[in-house]
Amino acid sequence: MTKQAFHTATICSTTLLLSTMSVCTWSMPSAQAFSHQYTPGIVAPTEQVQVIYYRAAEAIPTNGAANVYVDREFHSGLLPGGYTQFCLAPGKHMLSSYLNDAPRYMGKTGKVSDAHLEAGKTYFYRVDASNPSHSVSQSIAESELRGSRLQVQALSRASYVQACGHTASVKSATVRDYTLSGDVLFDFGKSGIRDITREGRDAIRALAQQLLEDALVPRRIDVIGHTDPVGTATANRVLGLNRARTVRSLLIEAGLPANKIIALSAGSSELLVVDCAGSRAEKVACNAQNRRVEVRVDQGVNRP
Repeated sequence: MTKQAFHTATICSTTLLLSTMSVCTWSMPSAQAFSHQYTPGIVAPTEQVQVIYYRAAEAIPTNGAANVYVDREFHSGLLPGGYTQFCLAPGKHMLSSYLNDAPRYMGKTGKVSDAHLEAGKTYFYRVDASNPSHSVSQSIAESELRGSRLQVQALSRASYVQACGHTASVKSATVRDYTLSGDVLFDFGKSGIRDITREGRDAIRALAQQLLEDALVPRRIDVIGHTDPVGTATANRVLGLNRARTVRSLLIEAGLPANKIIALSAGSSELLVVDCAGSRAEKVACNAQNRRVEVRVDQGVNRP
């Protein structure tokens, strides 16, 4: 992926641009790309709008992730059988999703009508190649959501997305993971502080700001570098550690406590996507999801 790939911290589509033609490869995502199964009947907070955007399971998977946009800003990339759940303030919003989105990123410029969303209600949207803003009834959605799993959520770039009140009000001492795309943070094979992209710096600053705004005193923050399987295990572990150290430095620079942050490396031992095939370029594109830095926050108590 290039620097223009603004989807910071997403389960990225496996798309590589060659000349003027988009070439995609597909590899089955591992279980680590998803969390718990969908539970029907989740009630929306009374003062917020709840949105559940999902992508139905596919017998023959379509290439890449479906990029979901909220008010023309990237929110998530959905794989088959995945869903994302979030809240918004009541009012008019534009919700859309696109398959094979690169390089045009239609969610930023495409023509999508505003939807007037009311407080206390849950709205269901399904990824549809022929309709970028396909709303469905709760009964249809929940029948199609059976067996669907929550997509491992990366840091959303959609500024109007809110944490839902029914979960945000309870800040227990749990572990929360945030994922930053390695291809957004660094050019391929790079890891140093001078190698980090402008988009990467923005993503790290946004994450630090989110953690500071949550007003939590973390017990520990692990920054874990992950690589793709290209190269030796030893080289990958070193690359992962160097990237983690760079991200740690920028988190500290953004205001997080240095004594709480530890840089670690998993190398290529915890892959989200396996069995990538094809040419070298296709393998690099397919492995994009594996190149990532995870920030794992062991949450403490609220600040007084």
